[in-house]
Amino acid sequence: MLAFDWFAPPARFRPTVKGNLSLAQTEFFCPSHPAHQAETAVNRCLAIGRYLHDAGLFTSFLDRDPPVSPRTASWRISPCPLLLSRDQLTFFTALGPQLFSFYRALNRLYHESAKGTQPAWIARYLDQGKPEGLVAYSRMKRFRESLPTVIRPDVIPTQDGMIITELDSVPGGIGLTAAMSHAYADQDLERSALNAAPRYELIGGRNGMVRGFAAMLGAAQRLDGCVAVVVSDEAKDYRPEMAWLAAQLREQGLPVWCVEPRDLRFTEGELRLHTDDGERRVGLIYRFYELFDLPNIPKAELVQYAAKKEWVAITPPYKPALEEKSAFALLHHPVLRSYWDKQLGADCFLHLRTVMPRTWILDPAPIPPTAVIPNLYVGERPVSDWTDLETATQKERHFVIKPSGFSELAWGSRGVSIGHDLPQTEWAGTLRRALASFPTTPHVLQEFHKGRLFEADYLDERTGSMARMAGRARLSPYYFVTGEEVRLAGILATICPADKKIIHGMQDAVMTPCAVVNDVSSRNGEDARRTTTDGRPGSSDKERRA
Repeated sequence: MLAFDWFAPPARFRPTVKGNLSLAQTEFFCPSHPAHQAETAVNRCLAIGRYLHDAGLFTSFLDRDPPVSPRTASWRISPCPLLLSRDQLTFFTALGPQLFSFYRALNRLYHESAKGTQPAWIARYLDQGKPEGLVAYSRMKRFRESLPTVIRPDVIPTQDGMIITELDSVPGGIGLTAAMSHAYADQDLERSALNAAPRYELIGGRNGMVRGFAAMLGAAQRLDGCVAVVVSDEAKDYRPEMAWLAAQLREQGLPVWCVEPRDLRFTEGELRLHTDDGERRVGLIYRFYELFDLPNIPKAELVQYAAKKEWVAITPPYKPALEEKSAFALLHHPVLRSYWDKQLGADCFLHLRTVMPRTWILDPAPIPPTAVIPNLYVGERPVSDWTDLETATQKERHFVIKPSGFSELAWGSRGVSIGHDLPQTEWAGTLRRALASFPTTPHVLQEFHKGRLFEADYLDERTGSMARMAGRARLSPYYFVTGEEVRLAGILATICPADKKIIHGMQDAVMTPCAVVNDVSSRNGEDARRTTTDGRPGSSDKERRA
């Protein structure tokens, strides 16, 4: 348990107002006196932490006795959401349907390539390194139109706009974002009762994530029975948040349980699950495991067999071709321009080409001497051989190398290498290894886009005071698909210290839900993008550089 009283913080959590720290967040809460401002922000952070701790999702940095559980995550808690402008909310609301259209077009492109009505190299790239049995299974006619029902892009706000670095159809953070929405909304409700209504609206509201997930499950379930959220051992770090989410759904009367693969039981013609309500038939499996991990998952073959026999429905579908980062390369390939333009429409195609960075598949096949790799340059020189990249200067190698998919290194920023962050020899070695691994684990080369700076206030548990951090943000919107409707249910912001090149969840990161500014007349889009997490305009570029 957290070793402090939430209503009377111990000495280390009593507010300390540092002379050189402007508490923008606490100014918003209690403008009368700095000490009161700090106390309000500290207490709010403690209350949010307590809610998430009780949900089994958060452990204090100082909670070392008993030792921190490896199944719980720790991060820096901000007293407020990260604020977005109304224009930015419009961007994110429209993005979900556009990405769903992209998935649908990609799925069609893959199947047409497999049939021979589109170039065969497309399917070969998307199938590279996959077991033949899984490829054949994914191509079965009964699954042909199945698409991901959860869409989560990783979006980096840059000085030039939003950039999508990856797409994830089996994302973590659903339960965490839902629980955070509860925690922050409850604090806002308390303030409203004191006639201190917040100047923002939480995106998705308190229950947007829970309702969105529930609606998605309802649309995906075609058979009678309960829903089993199956979380593999490889993804066990996410089991607490999915168990919390399942419990929330059961409180609403929905039969949803978070289980391990070994908990499933097979009988004649159906899957069954033993629950606290007794034995139940399983009608839908929500797959929280990666397809590369299937050989390590108990009863995986039986689950596939049950889905093939239509004893159970599974979402997301077993379609590894739709989980490849090389899809970004296909979007930018000049040969496929007319296909994407027709399938997506000119406006959607142009928008996705703008927000999805140029990407190339690192294929070691020889390139004819009269050819060049489309749109790839070292400085102003077109690249005609991958070895041309080895001698690129630090300024010329603003690229990322990462596994395309179907690998334990393809998620959680595990296999990411940033070109200008590596010494020359290490960069050249990384490039050679990526090319050599093409037969089993294809890699992609992607443009690197530097995130813009944000300022985030957070509770420094070591000092018991509010602190401020300059950092770069990753915004993770969660979209749930119900039929033809794609709904934005919430956005999780992860703000990492400015010296971190790769943005992901870590103890030094501030993690908070996103909200939209209420008073649009008082700040334009630029002000809202450069704010502290209470919505107050942040420091100027000159001040941040200092």
